[in-house]
Amino acid sequence: MKFTGRGGIVIAAIAGAISGTFAAAAWAAVPAHAADSIELRTAAQQGTAPKFVAADGGAAGLCIDIHRAIEKNDPGLRITGDQQWRPLPRLEAELRSGTLDIGCGLMRNREREADLSYAEPALFSVTYHLVARADDPVDVASWEDVRNLGEKGAILAIHGFGQVARLRELGGLAIDSGATDATTNLRKLLAGRGRFYYHRSPGIGAEIRKAGLDGKVRVLPATMDTQRFYMVAGRHVPAGTVARLNRALAQLDASGELKRLFSKWYEDVPLEAVPPRMVLARR
Repeated sequence: MKFTGRGGIVIAAIAGAISGTFAAAAWAAVPAHAADSIELRTAAQQGTAPKFVAADGGAAGLCIDIHRAIEKNDPGLRITGDQQWRPLPRLEAELRSGTLDIGCGLMRNREREADLSYAEPALFSVTYHLVARADDPVDVASWEDVRNLGEKGAILAIHGFGQVARLRELGGLAIDSGATDATTNLRKLLAGRGRFYYHRSPGIGAEIRKAGLDGKVRVLPATMDTQRFYMVAGRHVPAGTVARLNRALAQLDASGELKRLFSKWYEDVPLEAVPPRMVLARR
């Protein structure tokens, strides 16, 4: 995170050009966030469309739009690096080491709460569902139903993603998080190397089509979990900067902008398809 004093230089020039009373008035009239420019380093997260979507050689998506909305709300915050891709585990490691400052759209779990700060309010929420083979008559309505299946209820999940930690917190579940993307997990499911695949909605429909498995797997109707996703910051980021993020997000939430952006990338896309001229982020 870097601080620059361009606003302070401009203010000093104004103050030198006018007399004492007017100089004091000029200082008072400048918004607090304009006095210093703070650079917040981040990265686009691989395999997280539509949070981050590969488009025209760069990154687009919900989180890119949220970054730009934060900058518009508080011009003293500059979010950089979101055109550079990182696997999610590496992004988290760099947040912890101080190489990066913020990450967009991470769910809350105990492991992250131990060494990351969560900005409030939440950016959006999604539901989680289990996917089974189309020819498997299994029907579950709760985690207890899954536990009762024992090893015959093995759940496939993506390595390094927040839902893996969440599943472990629930306890008593057989979890296989060896694969690093949804397509691999869906193919493992089809091959009988797991009973279920666990994924969020919106999002799972696009992953099933991408894997070419329409009609071969089915999304079970039970909602197994609902999770909120947040902007997170490394613990090295000053509390005052996190407070500015909180203020910007609160204003974007109150104005309906966060909901509008979520609808743009999730709800308004027919059948969870990727927006035109864009492809899913590579893994």
